[in-house]
Amino acid sequence: MSQIERVAIVGGNHGNELTGVHLVKKFQQYPNLIDRSSFETLALLGNLKAIEEGKRYIDKDLNRCFTNQGLQNSQLSSYEDKRAKAIQQILQPQNQPFVDVIVDLHSTTANMGLSLIFCDMHPLLLRLGAYLSSINPMVKVFVNQQSREGGFLRSLCELGFVIEVGAVAQNTLNAELFQQTEQLIYAVLDYFEGYNKGNIPQKNSTLTLYEYIETIDYPRSDVYGGLHLRGEIQAMIHPHLQFKDYEPLNPGDPMFLTFEGKDILYEGESTVYPIFINEAAYYEKGIAMYLSKKQQQVV
Repeated sequence: MSQIERVAIVGGNHGNELTGVHLVKKFQQYPNLIDRSSFETLALLGNLKAIEEGKRYIDKDLNRCFTNQGLQNSQLSSYEDKRAKAIQQILQPQNQPFVDVIVDLHSTTANMGLSLIFCDMHPLLLRLGAYLSSINPMVKVFVNQQSREGGFLRSLCELGFVIEVGAVAQNTLNAELFQQTEQLIYAVLDYFEGYNKGNIPQKNSTLTLYEYIETIDYPRSDVYGGLHLRGEIQAMIHPHLQFKDYEPLNPGDPMFLTFEGKDILYEGESTVYPIFINEAAYYEKGIAMYLSKKQQQVV
């Protein structure tokens, strides 16, 4: 890869995730914090109206609106579709160089710590993940190659990725996680600065990563109607699994607990590592957790 010339830090793609919102506002007020000598850094707020109203979104999830088809469809009239096109114009201006890196800041109600989420196994991002996890053991790397077509903001450029922090309740700030996220962003920028100058601060040659396997929904009834388009939830995340993101789930381990108190066990054939467990915003999407496999990757 050639020199990195432009980096975008985006917060508030979801308006009720305040860590990213207030970090971007801080960077806009004090741009020297994210200035580096070898590239330009842009701090951008995502869903402006949702931020103002303290909602995840107004009409639809902005972070699913960046498909090629959607961005090229002038007939789409929702606020988020229009905002996605405006953001694309900022990050990919006509007749000008595009941003090389997008760092999309998110927070989650799941116990994800400091997570990096990549669309693919890009060598530079894997080396970045190995470096960041070597200087901070809280950093985990999740790779979801299926997400490339999901309309996520990070898919607008080859080096787009998410920093996902939690557990943080919606519309709240956690000072410790705020500061840890801020320091992680500075480490990312410093790494790209070193990359441009031919002085990459690599510590680890291997990376522990978690690769997407599948999405699991809550157990639901077969009855559809009203707002329950998928059927109504029949069970909760089991207490033994709650807040156990990135920890092993073995065949036969309790996974859900019905309202009547019955355990529902994991019936898979091998050990998996759930993440995004009980994410509040995913109830409407029919997602109780993602399952991943843990592996070592030479970088």
